[in-house]
Amino acid sequence: MSTDNKPIEILKFADDKDGAYKRRPSSFREFISSKPGARFPAEAGRYHLYVSLACPWAHRTLITRYLKGLTSIIGLSIVHWHMDSQGWRFINKEELASLKQKDDVSLGTVDHLYNFERIRQLYFKAEPDYNGRFTVPVLWDKKEQTIVNNESSEIIRMLNTEFNSLLPSEYADVNLVPSELEAQIDEINSWVYDNVNNAVYKAGFATKQEVYEKECKNLFVHLDKVEAILKAKHEQNEKFLLGNQLTEADVRLYTTIVRFDPVYVQHFKCNIGTIRHDYPHIHEWLRLLYWKIPGFQQTTDFDHIKFHYTKSHIAINPHGITPLGPIPNILPLEK
Repeated sequence: MSTDNKPIEILKFADDKDGAYKRRPSSFREFISSKPGARFPAEAGRYHLYVSLACPWAHRTLITRYLKGLTSIIGLSIVHWHMDSQGWRFINKEELASLKQKDDVSLGTVDHLYNFERIRQLYFKAEPDYNGRFTVPVLWDKKEQTIVNNESSEIIRMLNTEFNSLLPSEYADVNLVPSELEAQIDEINSWVYDNVNNAVYKAGFATKQEVYEKECKNLFVHLDKVEAILKAKHEQNEKFLLGNQLTEADVRLYTTIVRFDPVYVQHFKCNIGTIRHDYPHIHEWLRLLYWKIPGFQQTTDFDHIKFHYTKSHIAINPHGITPLGPIPNILPLEK
């Protein structure tokens, strides 16, 4: 049986002798469903979301939870920004006492369900013999006291559709994956995940020069592709990746792009260019989401993001120095 204080390997920078980083799959893949007889039915107050404000995968779920009006239906606990040899932790009593405001979550929160000290305890509660990775997000079922799902792409699909019967029409009518766009959304998500979302990690965690260079160059080839798409949309007076409809594709891309200049440029050495100086149409799209669409700014915490990456990845930044710039973290929207 796994022991609760067993040290774990948080980040394995090179999974193979080739020096390349390969992300491992998520472990819990059950679904909340509005269909009769489902093991995990859609119910208000039954489910709880565990996230890090730093993690782009968890950030997807936070944005979707907000856009769909689920903040009062699905509870939330936020880990501290620091990840150590035991994984994600929650704020301790001293940190909690130091908070100036009760709603200040830049450091994170306590575990609102069990007062656990660490996310790993949640995994062991769900599965005592668990021996996988202790990742966020975690979608937790309070009734069965188990993890429903820890795969962000599946969690956001559930949040998009399965709680609609519990929501007022203004939120039930929000559809991030409309049927007529689903094939296009899936196609964009596929190459964006491999070549943008995960590409920054493949470049940043590479342990050989040639691997880093290959991944970094590939990332910027695909940023060029995104730029071309948004330029074409701009010329058609359209705002988002698939026209004037905000979709899941925008949500999934945003969580990488908003971290790009503040973190990935310097920390992961993705410095062939910056969003603010080299990608005008991506930059315009990013600022539109952040400043004009409720749910994006409210779930983006730059301090939490920057402290996590720079003070948790010791192999990359052994002294834990957090750069002051860029200033500001995101530029204003000029129009």
